[in-house]
Amino acid sequence: MGDQEALRKIITTLAVKNEEIQNFIYSLKQMMQNVEANSCRAQEDLEGEFQSLYALLDELKDEMLMKIKQDRASRTYELQAQLAACAKALESSEELLEAANQALGTANHHDFPQRDHGTRLPPLAQGQSQRQHEPPDGGFCPGAPPAPGPRLPARMPDQDSKIDHYVLEYRRTNFEGPPRAKEDQPWMVVEGIKGTEYTLSGLKFDMKYMNFRVRACNKAVAGEFSEPVTLETRAFMFRLDASTCHQNLRVEELSVEWDATGGKVQDVKAREKDGKGRTASPANSPARVMQSPKRMPSGRSGRDRFTAESYTVLGDTLIDADDHYWEVRYDRESKAFGVGVAYRSLGKFDQLGKTSASWCLHLNNWLQVSFSAKHANKAKVLDVPVPDCIGVYCNFGEGFLSFYNARTKQLLHTFKAKFTQPVLPAFTVWCGSFHVTSGLQVPSAVKCLQKRNSTASSSNASLP
Repeated sequence: MGDQEALRKIITTLAVKNEEIQNFIYSLKQMMQNVEANSCRAQEDLEGEFQSLYALLDELKDEMLMKIKQDRASRTYELQAQLAACAKALESSEELLEAANQALGTANHHDFPQRDHGTRLPPLAQGQSQRQHEPPDGGFCPGAPPAPGPRLPARMPDQDSKIDHYVLEYRRTNFEGPPRAKEDQPWMVVEGIKGTEYTLSGLKFDMKYMNFRVRACNKAVAGEFSEPVTLETRAFMFRLDASTCHQNLRVEELSVEWDATGGKVQDVKAREKDGKGRTASPANSPARVMQSPKRMPSGRSGRDRFTAESYTVLGDTLIDADDHYWEVRYDRESKAFGVGVAYRSLGKFDQLGKTSASWCLHLNNWLQVSFSAKHANKAKVLDVPVPDCIGVYCNFGEGFLSFYNARTKQLLHTFKAKFTQPVLPAFTVWCGSFHVTSGLQVPSAVKCLQKRNSTASSSNASLP
């Protein structure tokens, strides 16, 4: 009996130890899974940070190269102008020297040739015809919208008629008609253009018009600029409509910040001051600015355009034709963020993507992270890295609403819809902020991807 009891104790001890070992192995497996998941997440975050850094460096590189090119072009033009002036002065001085020699060789003072004391223009170079000073048959077509642009006749250089390259200058303006001599915006320079057509890309159209002019250059000097032309920009420009926002959103042109103490709290304080017989807050006081800074009074009469948990704000320009593109950068610490389009009839309690009147991408950072496309209260989870800057492409006529990583132009999602009403840019944010960039050209990469997607099945691109 004693041996059996000891054996039972040993077996019991072994069973307990076996269970402890199993629990320890399970804990190790869980730790391994957590380490793997955390390392993958850290790797994705690191890759995202590096992509952002690369994009920022590329932007700085482009800006620095453009600055260097502009400085080089402006200095080259100044030197060329000085060289041309010196050449003309040398030619005139040679003529004067020849005339002086002839005068010295004349014995009779009255035989001196009578010369005009005004400025003498140098004659045409030998073998150079007057037609070389006229605009050539070829022209120049700037690629800024609307395309194709008008052909600008480049004036020929004064010397060798063979054109080596063209130089294009452009600037933004809000004035229609002939370009003004004095403008706040400087001329931007594009040099070294070999062909007679050129497309400008990466423009931001934050003004209504653009001026263009062109000049032809040979290897020695540059010709005069052509007569400038003015083109109307067609990029989609809008502002955020502060009269449509939730009272907890502070709107300033293209920036929005969520404020838990805004809106109604400010209204209550204003009413309390009025009830005590004090003068109401002036138009530029913090109470008014909190609701709609830099905007005219909305006339909501105490009613919000959006209220409850619909922390929404709309753009101020309807989309009812053509294709447009804009970008939005949001604070990664935002608890929730959404971007898309909506009908103007979107209800005051409606959240983006939860009704048939809105389409959006939605990021939820509350409790657990989720990134999804939403429409008509249906959501599709997106298995893509979440960018910090999203590009929105809306082709109203074809019914496409596409979202892109604004940095890499990776397609995130496409809705295929038949819009029955004009739509407005729509945004929502909770416990965070965002900034919108409008007046952008549709990137060429986006147009190419859109053509490819338009031929694909709508089942791969849209929610049911």
